[in-house]
Amino acid sequence: MKVYLKIATIICVVLNIGCSNNKNKNDKKKFLALGDSYTVGEGIPDSLSWPNQLITEINKNKIYFESPKILAKTGWTSNELLFAIDSINLKETYNYVSLMIGVNDQYDGLGLQNFKIKLKKIIKKALFYSGYNSNNVFVLSIPDWGATPFAKDRNPNEIMKEINQFNSVIMEVCENEGLKYIDITPISRQAKTNLSLVASDGLHPSEEMYSIWVKKIINQLNLDGNESKNEFSKFR
Repeated sequence: MKVYLKIATIICVVLNIGCSNNKNKNDKKKFLALGDSYTVGEGIPDSLSWPNQLITEINKNKIYFESPKILAKTGWTSNELLFAIDSINLKETYNYVSLMIGVNDQYDGLGLQNFKIKLKKIIKKALFYSGYNSNNVFVLSIPDWGATPFAKDRNPNEIMKEINQFNSVIMEVCENEGLKYIDITPISRQAKTNLSLVASDGLHPSEEMYSIWVKKIINQLNLDGNESKNEFSKFR
């Protein structure tokens, strides 16, 4: 009788573990990525954009996410992103929301003050989509396109200066809102001496550069698969 009870107990434990794993896989989390061409992954296959690479890596740690919802388009300024957000009027709450915007504001010379106003409005939207959980929102800095072949006939120092100014605004707003700011700009500047980090269009990041961004995001957000430590353990 004791033997049968022991076998029954083992079977129950195994079944419970199986059910738990299936539940985790079926109860997938959601990620919303807001931005422009850098979020879309212009110049490379969609599957290799940094949001898609990020989810692929996270899922390896058995923190299961659906394919990311990407609300971004090449050429969008902060105003155009804000307009798109208001037009689409998403109703869902996401476990994680990212934002990467501003390069086209800088490129078009729209000014820092105008950008700051729009950025604050977009961040309020991002917080809304996260269920007003600032731990679940992160913002990436603007890459320095002055380090790419596309900018060979322009003044890279001036571009660098302006990018730094825009990133200072982003960092300031993030600090005020208690959001995580992830500085990938130094990585983007490696393209000046390493063309493998640039897509075939000579302007946008390659899949290799995006993979470096993803490693930094995972490291900065402690996404190592340890539920007791990483930010994903705080998700609803």
